[in-house]
Amino acid sequence: MEVALLLLLFIPYLVIRYYFIDHDTPAEKDRHRFRQGIELIQDRRLDEALAYFDGVVHQHPKSAVAYACRGKCHLKQDNYYSALYDLTHSLSLDNTLADCYLDKGIAFFYLDMFADAFREFDKAVWHFRGQQPDALRWRALSRIRLQQLPQAESDLKRAIGLGDENSAYLLKQPPFSRTVNTPSN
Repeated sequence: MEVALLLLLFIPYLVIRYYFIDHDTPAEKDRHRFRQGIELIQDRRLDEALAYFDGVVHQHPKSAVAYACRGKCHLKQDNYYSALYDLTHSLSLDNTLADCYLDKGIAFFYLDMFADAFREFDKAVWHFRGQQPDALRWRALSRIRLQQLPQAESDLKRAIGLGDENSAYLLKQPPFSRTVNTPSN
């Protein structure tokens, strides 16, 4: 009898607790907190965004989002080694940030480290659940450099299925374009 009474009291407790608990992850809270700096990145005001996130990193040294955004600023300014440092540190704080894997792969790609780039793009595709065409396209580009042409073609076709026009363009370029030589009369 006491067990049934405890169960009847425990169920409403769980329901009330569920509705009053905060469900936002630390990354979502940080994205909201640093919205001003993220908007600077989106507006391509990179010098201001970099200065903003330099200050944020010093104020919030445990924020993976702050390091990720500062890494994105470095990446867009072609500071690839600085971007790799910030993105690696961000992933050490929170390894679920899919954008970090994509940005880190792009930095490796531009440093001609294609095997490392492929590994990061593969992680990005996994974290995005294969629903991000940019990650698929970049993985295909690194596979092309690694001479994995059938897999690259498959990635480009998947990206096209997600609506990526850049992948459609790449698929029409060598080594994927198949031109038939017709004899001239």
